[in-house]
Amino acid sequence: MPVASDLYLYQREGSYLPRVAAVHDLCGYGNCSLGVAIPVLSCAGIDVCSVPTSLFSAHTKFPGFYMLDTTPMLGAYLDAWRQHGVDLDGVYSGFLGSAEQVAAIRRLYDEYPHALRIVDPVMGDNGSRYPTYTDEMCEATRGLVEGADVLTPNLTEASILTGIPYEGADVDEAYVRRMADALLAMGAKSVVLKGIVRADEGVIRNYAATAGGLESTSDELLPYMLHGTGDLFASGLTAAIYCGRSLLDAVSFAGTLVSDAMAVSCDQPGYELRGVSFQSVLGDVTALLA
Repeated sequence: MPVASDLYLYQREGSYLPRVAAVHDLCGYGNCSLGVAIPVLSCAGIDVCSVPTSLFSAHTKFPGFYMLDTTPMLGAYLDAWRQHGVDLDGVYSGFLGSAEQVAAIRRLYDEYPHALRIVDPVMGDNGSRYPTYTDEMCEATRGLVEGADVLTPNLTEASILTGIPYEGADVDEAYVRRMADALLAMGAKSVVLKGIVRADEGVIRNYAATAGGLESTSDELLPYMLHGTGDLFASGLTAAIYCGRSLLDAVSFAGTLVSDAMAVSCDQPGYELRGVSFQSVLGDVTALLA
């Protein structure tokens, strides 16, 4: 298998707009999930077909929020797509509302076998699970690793998926390789491990791994973290892939997109809670089409 710098997963043809199902939650307040995925993918000339996995008044970093689990409606929702003759070029999944929603993603895989499978296994960060994620949900999400064309966990999520103990963000390349090899052995075709920060480097690294090897990109390390950066990274990565970039180039683009958006975010009121302000960097996504 080629290394990430030689791996091209999608070839754009003429003026055709690829259709991608975005299987994520929707937050009324806070920059994350479908609120990020829809504009980012749209700016890359992608026809976004939303599959809302849950509705939130605000994201889960807020001390209180309302959540509506959409699991009961998903069967009829996807039935209607089949009746309308919807076709898909990709399935890009993220935050789930229940363990049962993995079955809806697998249904999309079965009904659109030619579609790329981009899996962002959104389960936690900084060594902890998100408050709505149970053991059952984490186990169900583990089932999406096999067959994923691109799997994009952070180190916390990679630890949950593999059972390898979480050792923080300051880890050496041998640890990254061990984590990536374990996920590839579980059936992922390529893995992007996000957010490696070594104390002596002053950068944040993202690694792309295939059976052919391990490569990394880096961006300036900023002195704060923001909610929604993982969604922005995975959406930017997906956008670049569907604009015909190699996997490694897509990782590089996504990392820089997040870094540039974070630099703008700190000028916004309440940025620590509201999350990453991606709106002013959408022009960089549109430029992928040039």
